[in-house]
Amino acid sequence: MARVRAHDADAFEALYDRYHRLVYGVAFRMLGDAPTAEDVTQAVFLKLWSAPNLYQSGNFEGWIVRITRNRALDILRSKSHGHSELPEQQPSADDLEETAFADIDAGLVRAAIAQLPAEQRDPIRLGFFGGVTHEQIAQRTGVPLGTVKTRIRAGLRKLRTTLEGTVSV
Repeated sequence: MARVRAHDADAFEALYDRYHRLVYGVAFRMLGDAPTAEDVTQAVFLKLWSAPNLYQSGNFEGWIVRITRNRALDILRSKSHGHSELPEQQPSADDLEETAFADIDAGLVRAAIAQLPAEQRDPIRLGFFGGVTHEQIAQRTGVPLGTVKTRIRAGLRKLRTTLEGTVSV
């Protein structure tokens, strides 16, 4: 995480590779909808990249599952029928801010990804949102594994450059 805090794209990619299936799986089990689970996965990792200081210490896996669960619960709450009752507890300012940024962040990331060339955009979508490994991307596309990794890394760098000026927490 120290390297992610220093905006090391390789360290972020390693974290993503290790935990994206877990994040997607939790989101999908809670939401039952693949596109929404992909959005949650995207939002969680964007939050990790844009605000790495939110994680202080302890069990990283437990922390990222909790962040994913909270994000999915926010979506479920927003989709629930419009109850006229006020909740027993008002959400904290931090929860409201996180929810607002999640909605903004997802749209910004989608727009930034859409700007990437297809050779970078497609493997990023497959890997980050489709739960496909780099090796599987290489097999599906017929592109050598090293080239797949290079294209993903280049795409992530472009995304970082694009999003640095638009995302702040």
